[in-house]
Amino acid sequence: MTAVALGVAVVATAVPAVRAARSSTVSALADAARPPRRTGWLITLSARLPVPFLLALRVAARRPRRVVLGVVSIAVTVSGIDVLLVLNAFLGDQPGTGAYTETQVVVLRHVLLVWTVVLLSLAAVNAIVITWATVLDNRHASALARALGATPQETTVALAAAQVLPALVGATLGVFPGGLLLFAAINTITGGDSDRATLPAPWQLIALVLATVFVVAVLTFIPARLGGRRPVTETL
Repeated sequence: MTAVALGVAVVATAVPAVRAARSSTVSALADAARPPRRTGWLITLSARLPVPFLLALRVAARRPRRVVLGVVSIAVTVSGIDVLLVLNAFLGDQPGTGAYTETQVVVLRHVLLVWTVVLLSLAAVNAIVITWATVLDNRHASALARALGATPQETTVALAAAQVLPALVGATLGVFPGGLLLFAAINTITGGDSDRATLPAPWQLIALVLATVFVVAVLTFIPARLGGRRPVTETL
């Protein structure tokens, strides 16, 4: 397990580490944020938005790769939870009628609970880290927006909304088609029978998406609030 963990860490960090090592000192000291593209229809559409959502779109446009990372992270987590819901419903039909005894079902439910906690913990850590990195990268832009009239509450909501919108997209993709594809892949590897699986009810999937968005909003609001409390003069 240690070797697998080290291998995953090396594979995940190899490309960013090589790119950082090859970048020049001047480009590394400069702000590497991608300037948002200003097109006429986009300006017309965004001008009608409230200030927090306008700033949130600007934050997301400056770091599109980070937005994609947030979407993928949430999609993977929600896909795993979706599969856990399917397995939990399957175990609910087993005692007295299936191939598992009641004791085995209890043990398997405990295993599912452990995996659920692990997935939620990883998602929470990822959300906090991504939000804090976003706060640090946008501290000058946020301070400039406050100097031009935006309130600390608006900048805080903007930083949090920049993570909530990708979370909504990721949660939706995690439910469909992410959960179905992951469950089909597991059945293919293990040789299970997908026709016997009890799929979660639609209200459970909707509740999963809404709960994911709510939790991400709460987790991202705290670091965004801390970053928005710094004085404008000190940041600039």
